[in-house]
Amino acid sequence: MKKQIPNIITSLNILCGCVAVLFAVSGDLITASFFVFSGIFFDFFDGLAARLLKAQSEIGLQLDSLADVITSGVAPGVVLFQLLNLSIFGSMQTLTETFSTEGWNLGFKNYLPLIGLLVIVASAYRLAKFNVDTRQTSSFIGLPTPANAILILSLPLILQFQYSEIAETIILNKWFLFVLTGISCFLLNAEVPLFALKFKTWDFKNNALRYIFILLSVLLIVLLKYVAIPLIIVLYILLSLFWKEKPKNSY
Repeated sequence: MKKQIPNIITSLNILCGCVAVLFAVSGDLITASFFVFSGIFFDFFDGLAARLLKAQSEIGLQLDSLADVITSGVAPGVVLFQLLNLSIFGSMQTLTETFSTEGWNLGFKNYLPLIGLLVIVASAYRLAKFNVDTRQTSSFIGLPTPANAILILSLPLILQFQYSEIAETIILNKWFLFVLTGISCFLLNAEVPLFALKFKTWDFKNNALRYIFILLSVLLIVLLKYVAIPLIIVLYILLSLFWKEKPKNSY
């Protein structure tokens, strides 16, 4: 039974992801966001539990990736789809409405929001590569899907809880969302080494990069709240790229 605890935690991630997708499809992006964040929380602790209980298994590895496809792939993709609907048409809609007769009459423009779903494809491909890539044992190559999901899901939270005309102008600009989709798909599968928040020891010398990142992230959240989230993802990428002491086994 002890060996199944990590898989149970991963299953909670799957459930959170499924509920998030349902809320996103119905247009409730805020509730969807919180379920995605809950799923990512479980995603962090299933690996921790597996290491503490020495219950790592091949099934657990595959189940974890399947969970990430849903929580950090499908849910963010649907959220992008809805944000593009909001940007282009002024309201969110279901896939039934997209493929309805009325939608068909609108022509090619009606299907532009489907571009947001490319994030799902890129996330699935990234996770498939991760499962067979022996280089990603202590660090990542390409942006992890949870980080990408957090970036995308921060957008509706900013609009809801820190609304401003500038934020709305940027976030609900269709070209911004198209570019964000393209950048997300690229970063997920880019051959770029990024550090992992995995502590093998707690000393500062071997974890200086992680401690600095956590400290700066907390500071940004205190000062900027939800606006800090996309900045933290950018910070994560920049620190990984320019930190002199690269994580071992990055390549």
